[in-house]
Amino acid sequence: MLVPYFFIHILFFVLLTIFAYFVVLFFLKMTIAIDEPNERSSHSITTPRSGGITIVATFFVGILIIYFFGDKTHIGQKYMISFMVSALSLALISFLDDLKRKSPLLKLSIMVLAIISLMWGGIVLDHLFIPGFNYVHFGWFAYPITFFWVLGLTNAVNFMDGLDGLIGGTAAIVSLFFMIITFYQGSTFVYITSYTILAGSIGFLFLNFPPAKIFMGDVGSIFLGFVFAALAIIASLYDKSHTSFLVMPMLLFNVIFDTFFTFIRRCIRHENVLQPHRTHLYQLLQRSGYTHLEVSLIQYCFCFLQGLGALWMIQIPGNTRLYVFIPFLFLQVSYATLVMNMAKKKGLL
Repeated sequence: MLVPYFFIHILFFVLLTIFAYFVVLFFLKMTIAIDEPNERSSHSITTPRSGGITIVATFFVGILIIYFFGDKTHIGQKYMISFMVSALSLALISFLDDLKRKSPLLKLSIMVLAIISLMWGGIVLDHLFIPGFNYVHFGWFAYPITFFWVLGLTNAVNFMDGLDGLIGGTAAIVSLFFMIITFYQGSTFVYITSYTILAGSIGFLFLNFPPAKIFMGDVGSIFLGFVFAALAIIASLYDKSHTSFLVMPMLLFNVIFDTFFTFIRRCIRHENVLQPHRTHLYQLLQRSGYTHLEVSLIQYCFCFLQGLGALWMIQIPGNTRLYVFIPFLFLQVSYATLVMNMAKKKGLL
């Protein structure tokens, strides 16, 4: 019956959230990894990092409990294994990087290996509905398309993890809307996966919400970006819901826009795009005088509006879904113009 299952899932969600809170509390007290302030930091005091391991742990505990004792996953076994192994491997390596910082090139190489592992297991975006062309099959181009999608979103989420609570709250809102959408469309696996991320993000936010007592670290942000990118493909092609691939880019549109805008601007200025910096739009807004809390709340509002846009998107015909992006593109362009003008007046550019 639907009602008993609903309450079981609510109870399981609450237990996962409590579990996440105690995991992040444990890492806060252990202070295994420390973030020392430097010239690129947005904080001024020494703060523990790698709290994102909370989201990783909650994700795997939730998925494994469901897999062995609960509902069936409704995706192929090889896809399940490929997804879990690739995500776990990337999380473990990112955690080691948090303990002792590695070079950006090494981190990029690790991401590449994880993406290759994901594709080796069969998770590949091999076709997509494109307005005016119906379903387009990519053939061998599916592999580079999948590669750059996963690599791009993984790095975009990682780059946005620069202020207290920003990515933790973003992940909570994105996973909430993705959970609602995929459940509405008949999902089991992606729906459950989304609410494990939601539980982990909320549990983590208890100690990461501004002012943060612990930071997420690469183990959390890289893992979240990778999982969201993979889930977009899984939900579209391999899950029972067959949720439009466009939903995830809609939910994370502000993150994608900020990263793309900053990348293009730095290329035009002939800057080294691999060199760390503090000129993302959200960073410039904070440096212009806004607090961590204010900037994070602005980003939350973007995510919430995009969630409503995603709900709208799945209600309209596929050949018009791209039009949903237009008002959000206008919003982000207006936001970027405002932030850039403020930053120039402050002498930040």
